Amino acid sequence: MFRTLLACLLALALAGAASATPVRIKDLVEFDGVRGNDLVGYGLVVGLNGSGDGLRNAPFTEEIMQNMLERLGVNVTGEQFRPKNVAAVFVTATLPPFARAGSQIDVTVSAIGDAKSLLGGTLVMTPLTAADGQIYAVAQGTIIAGGATAEGDGATVTQGVPTAGTVPSGARVEREVPFDFTQLRSMRLALRTQDFTTANRIETAINAAFGAPVARMLDAGTVQITLSGSGTRSPAHMVSRIENIAVEPQRRAMVVVDQRSGTIVMGEDVRISRVAVSQGNLTIRIEEKPIAVQPNPFAPGETVVLPNTTAEINEEPGIGLAEVAEGTSLSEVVAGLNALGVSPRDMIDILKSIKAAGALHADFIVR
Repeated sequence: MFRTLLACLLALALAGAASATPVRIKDLVEFDGVRGNDLVGYGLVVGLNGSGDGLRNAPFTEEIMQNMLERLGVNVTGEQFRPKNVAAVFVTATLPPFARAGSQIDVTVSAIGDAKSLLGGTLVMTPLTAADGQIYAVAQGTIIAGGATAEGDGATVTQGVPTAGTVPSGARVEREVPFDFTQLRSMRLALRTQDFTTANRIETAINAAFGAPVARMLDAGTVQITLSGSGTRSPAHMVSRIENIAVEPQRRAMVVVDQRSGTIVMGEDVRISRVAVSQGNLTIRIEEKPIAVQPNPFAPGETVVLPNTTAEINEEPGIGLAEVAEGTSLSEVVAGLNALGVSPRDMIDILKSIKAAGALHADFIVR
């Protein structure tokens, strides 16, 4: 087995490390100031088919319904009504950057009471506010729920989540976020994955594209851009050029393992030092088959149950003691283990042991 494993690893050895694929800067960074804003509102859904809130358990639904009817000129003070076709909901949305008044955005509607389903309901006009307390959009429309519920006298079945749904283009922007992009003189690029090498490559690529030192790396996660004096017509034109520049990102060596599904994901830069691996499976099986002994017919005596136990220990053949050469990539080791028919869960145990021995040079993440 030792020779077989080494043969597989030698046969799968790579001629050289593969180079990283160039990626656009817009896929690596976030532009400082170009972001969305979260909106939230409290509203009412009507038109439900008897699947709304129970007003005894959700008094806030009755309160908002009374306030809404009174604003429409209907006086319901002192009246007793228990409709089952309304539900109180939270409405959430994200105001995208540079959204203008009159544009439409999607909203998400979620029940907060004991409503059973929002399927087929209609969201009544709901103001959406931001963290500053100002109203930036108003939502209204028919809800598209993502589940279904069927109920009978003795059983109920639910598929998906019928108490949450969306209203595509259900909110209209009423207020714009005050932000003049043309007045910017500098901008910071925030890397989604902090890395000094990647930040340095972004700085070098931008300066080479513009022929001037307009970019400066501040740290592993930030590159500052000078927008004035770059020879472009506006900061927007300069950002458009920057985000399409291709850069080869550098990633930390990392191995991610999902024990539930047996999935192993690794980077190409993972390396293993010289280490010896031996693996086998030990199976213990105990089976009880009691035997009932009865006396002869018409003879005195009682039925006796005698124990009958079968116990065995089987050691299945695994990987014999095999040595992995210095600098071997993890992809080569895993390919060799796959060629030997090692199961994913056994492979995860082997990788854990290699990491514990200090021979796996990568971040090892187990989920």
